[in-house]
Amino acid sequence: MRRSAFAAVSVCLLVLAAGCNSKPSGVPIASSSAPKLGIRPHGDETIKWDESKLAPEAKKAFDYIDAHIDEHVVNLQNWIKQPSISNSGEGIPESAEMVKGFFDKFGCQQTRVYDVGITEYGTPGNPVVYANCNFNAPKTLVFYWMYDTMPVTQPDLWVAPPFEGRIVPGEVAGVPAAAKVMVARGAVNTKGSQMVTLNALMSLKETMGGKLPVNIIFVAEGDEERMSIGLRQFMKQHSDLFKEADALYAGGPSEGCVYVELTTSGTKWGRGPTVSDVHGIWKRAADSPAWRHITMLSKLISEDGNTPKIKGFFDNMEKPTPEQLARLKMAGAKMNLADAAKAIGLARFMADDPAKMLQDLQYGTSFNLDGIWGGNMYAGGAGAILPNKITSKHNIRYVPKMNGLDLVKKLRSQLDANGYKDVEVKLIGDVPWSRGSDPKNDISSAHNQTMAMLGMNAMDTMSMFMGTDPNKEEKKPAGDKIGFVSPDAPMITDRPVAGGYWPSYLFTDGEVGEKVGSVSIPMGMTFGSFSAGGRAHAANEYFVIEGKGKMPGMATAEKYVVATVLNYAHTTTTPIKPKSK
Repeated sequence: MRRSAFAAVSVCLLVLAAGCNSKPSGVPIASSSAPKLGIRPHGDETIKWDESKLAPEAKKAFDYIDAHIDEHVVNLQNWIKQPSISNSGEGIPESAEMVKGFFDKFGCQQTRVYDVGITEYGTPGNPVVYANCNFNAPKTLVFYWMYDTMPVTQPDLWVAPPFEGRIVPGEVAGVPAAAKVMVARGAVNTKGSQMVTLNALMSLKETMGGKLPVNIIFVAEGDEERMSIGLRQFMKQHSDLFKEADALYAGGPSEGCVYVELTTSGTKWGRGPTVSDVHGIWKRAADSPAWRHITMLSKLISEDGNTPKIKGFFDNMEKPTPEQLARLKMAGAKMNLADAAKAIGLARFMADDPAKMLQDLQYGTSFNLDGIWGGNMYAGGAGAILPNKITSKHNIRYVPKMNGLDLVKKLRSQLDANGYKDVEVKLIGDVPWSRGSDPKNDISSAHNQTMAMLGMNAMDTMSMFMGTDPNKEEKKPAGDKIGFVSPDAPMITDRPVAGGYWPSYLFTDGEVGEKVGSVSIPMGMTFGSFSAGGRAHAANEYFVIEGKGKMPGMATAEKYVVATVLNYAHTTTTPIKPKSK
């Protein structure tokens, strides 16, 4: 996110901090002795709400958020301080219990940590946390979480310890478009937007007398960075837990992604070291599995590293429509590629044209080398080693009508044809593609109503998604003719299929590459919780605490959630599912 890059932007949602609270509404999560951070709710923002369109309940919750923003930021710091790294397992059991505690404190009647057992990929899935919060409301809204994060890499590059939750000026973090940011692993992917959502729901609950206008279901997985293997298993086992759900708060479509490991070993090859690594002196007289692996990889990709050389790889690949290309051209018209690349941490993009870059990102495929290991892995120094085994890991991203498991078969066939039958292919997991929901459903309409209250449109959120400065001059559409919204035509009519994967296929009522479980609900075709941040999976990951210009801070992001939930509660154009008493 996954989100995901889109997950990072798009599907982020919730959380709170541990501890006890005697109040039935459970709102103050931080203690009364919590440090006063002096956070300015509006920062240096120019974002203005159209108060004539705000319900009285929204105004009360907005005031509450402003008065408690320091506590809300501390809630995020407390969550950030708990590592939850699914690749290594560090902090995963503790995080699952912590998340359950968040839901208990929120007041959910049913909360449980589910052990999903061994998945179909032969590895155990991490726990899934489920909660059902019944407020006797007509409609039920689902919030998806991923509580796991990526590992910390390149620690020397961080401007603050990754699990401290330090707040620094935007300039210090290299984010001049924001007044203050929190630098931490998991800040944007996705603990920041999670806490935004839970803070917002708690604020609304407090100001509405301990109730909400919708029922809430939370589902939190600890495997998003491991292809959601545990959540996939959970949905096979427990789809019935969502039978009363009317919508997913935020989501949207997803590209497909399949993950594999390739291993070359002297044992399988029958040459070079067979039992263990040996002294490097023996390279004078022995073959190297490591060099064989490098040569093998070089035959799977073009010289520039951008085009897979796997027979049939592009079969069934769906191409963007003229209307989708027109949307990309409009989005590209407001982009500065150099600024966007710098914000992400790139020297440049493959394409020099913004529209082509967006097309590559949102409708293209990729065969990536994520990592490689074997032999002497210590930086600096020496130590002669002839490795007996080397492994590389790869994610293959694909679009509708393509199939992840079919791509793995084609990879296997290409390795065999290239003379590498001894190379092992291990399937780690697969997240099939999804189309998403009807963009005119109730939850998407609610998001669009909130956007209109802000006088903003989908191109503004696209800017935040790309990590660029939304405060710069831009070209806006006059209407909604090619899909983006404007304040006087506030309907998001479509979304790209790619730009990040997340397990949308397990929830959506739209077309999917593979159907797993029985959950099929409308989802918000939106960029999530309207929060801002960046550098997911990278050093100095950050979440915006105090905004600037049109870059929203934490308080504004929380208000967005409040307004959208209220809009959804009052928008009913589709039948509501019957609820249990």
